[in-house]
Amino acid sequence: MHHQYHQSQHMTRSLSTADRVARGLGWLSLGLGLYQLLAPHKLGEQLGLRGHENKVRACGAREMISGIGALTDNPTPAIWSRVGGDTLDLAALTYALQDRHNPKRKNLYLALTAVGIITAVDVYCAQALSKRHAYQAGVTPDYSHRSGFPQGLESARGAARDFKVPNDMQDALPSLPL
Repeated sequence: MHHQYHQSQHMTRSLSTADRVARGLGWLSLGLGLYQLLAPHKLGEQLGLRGHENKVRACGAREMISGIGALTDNPTPAIWSRVGGDTLDLAALTYALQDRHNPKRKNLYLALTAVGIITAVDVYCAQALSKRHAYQAGVTPDYSHRSGFPQGLESARGAARDFKVPNDMQDALPSLPL
């Protein structure tokens, strides 16, 4: 158990800031998605959107999928999917604000502000992750044709054939395990 703690602590420290932010966004997505899936009536009521529970559940499912993806080794695609989901959420909230008779317009404005802030964090994180993981996703160079010898492998063969052991090293030769 103690070894696992240190290994986990080391892995967390080796993550970039963007990876840690992505992990936090992943947990946020899971929490928000769970709330949307389990309490769509309550959220609909809080935003004055009764009758739209299935849309709320669909958003919850999308959040859950993004959250799971954000907790993987390369969270980049999941965070970009969050940006896309944020865009849909901003559009839906903006559309809901057009109903001037909605008694929960103040809550809609608060939700719109919160989603706007989260969108900015998601975009920052997605861009940083894209830069960080770009090399890993690229084509690995093929060095199989290289020998490691500047003049080629053939010129290295037999290069030490006429090597003379220096006088001060000759006494050490009999004790070396050859």
